[in-house]
Amino acid sequence: MVLNRHGSGPAPLPPHSINARANFAALAQLGFADVVSFNSVGSLRPALAPGTFVSCSDYVAIQQPPATYHDEVLQAGAPGIANNLVPVVAAALAPEFAIATGQVYVHTRGPRFETKAEIRVMKTWGDVVGMTLASEADLCTELGLRYNSFGMVDNYANGIEGAAIDYASFKQKVHENQERVNRFIARLLEVLS
Repeated sequence: MVLNRHGSGPAPLPPHSINARANFAALAQLGFADVVSFNSVGSLRPALAPGTFVSCSDYVAIQQPPATYHDEVLQAGAPGIANNLVPVVAAALAPEFAIATGQVYVHTRGPRFETKAEIRVMKTWGDVVGMTLASEADLCTELGLRYNSFGMVDNYANGIEGAAIDYASFKQKVHENQERVNRFIARLLEVLS
């Protein structure tokens, strides 16, 4: 099953409008055990250039609103990213696709991009920045779903390598990478089927 978190209408849902709670509750009710996520991310490192495939193994999500199904203090352990399928998928997709594994994701609220000052702080915390992964991983952990992370670096974050970011340039970068992303996802589905 493929679930487009941003919807399929003419105007994609912004990150803060995605009903991740409903999405993952439905997957759990349908009996799924594993979730394979694909995220668009901004690079916090010059070495992770746009067009690089990544897999994140941890995340920082200090400023996000809580992503939970509960109103009380949880007794469960810390959330995280299982990545139980990543080694198998990465091996099966090589050498066509090289995946920079073990990256740290910095989660921001969205829907706006980050300021240059925010990015200067964030680059001391992680490798890539985005607006969806941490809340998804938190929810999957609560439901007992194993979360697996893949993504495409679509741009340098604001100020990295002199980059300035705006929505039009971001959309253009996503468009430039779309054919490779489509091929990656097609191959990913072949490997997982």
